[in-house]
Amino acid sequence: MNMYDSIQAIVDDANEKNKPISELIIEQECQLSGADRETVWNKMAKNLEIMRAAVKRGQEGNGVYSATGLTGGEAVKIKKYREKHQTLSGDTMMSAVQNAVATNEVNAAMGVVCATPTAGSSGTLPGVLFMLEKRLNLKEEQMIRFLFTAGGLGMVIANHSGIAGATGGCQAEVGSAAAMGAAAAVEIAGGTPEQSSQALAMAISNLLGLVCDPIAGLVEIPCVKRNAIGAGNALIAADMALAGCISKIPADECISAMNKVGRGLPASLRETGIGGLAGTPTGQAIRARIFGNNV
Repeated sequence: MNMYDSIQAIVDDANEKNKPISELIIEQECQLSGADRETVWNKMAKNLEIMRAAVKRGQEGNGVYSATGLTGGEAVKIKKYREKHQTLSGDTMMSAVQNAVATNEVNAAMGVVCATPTAGSSGTLPGVLFMLEKRLNLKEEQMIRFLFTAGGLGMVIANHSGIAGATGGCQAEVGSAAAMGAAAAVEIAGGTPEQSSQALAMAISNLLGLVCDPIAGLVEIPCVKRNAIGAGNALIAADMALAGCISKIPADECISAMNKVGRGLPASLRETGIGGLAGTPTGQAIRARIFGNNV
């Protein structure tokens, strides 16, 4: 068995075999790795465990803080805000945001996260998944399947566009994560493979052109909060797809467009810490404070 080369190939195979995308990806992984189903399943279960631990750690007590002091404690602020106020975007959405921020604050504090697809975008999938666990009363099996769906579709994105901010901007990191989360959320909510494809396409389209401009070159600002947007984008795209909305541009063409846009971004907007927010007076002042004026 060859690795799936397109989103459409996955959708077609899922329809032909009457299987969910997650099952196809499990079968593909078993065949490509040579490992049995139990081994493959248990490895993904371990990923879920790591994600859960990061989400929990990031919102306990006073939260976690990075060594630079640039980020930390905001997942706890969101948690307390949710407890005391009526949220504007809804408690469900802010629950996802809280999970996403908690995870990325743990990453910034040099904690253990599951790169999905990168450390810089590691909060988007957990943001979505652990909110859905409560909202849809998900069992562990469903959550593991969510990760297989996200991972399988993410592999297609990685092979045809890339997932690194240094080559494609933040659209390649948080944009890809949002697309993976949107598609997986659709399946877990009972949607069709085609609807997962539509959600993926819309999620990519919504963040197309998002630059990678980390202040001082660190995966902290604005990375942490962009995962909050990624989680929100994933849920919105999933709901739109489940409602029957479609992307006029097919998923595979959206992935191709993201690749071309990423390659067209100037180097200053691809993780160099030079342009965008990193290039603002405040961004440059923060860089000088951390590394000195000679860097």
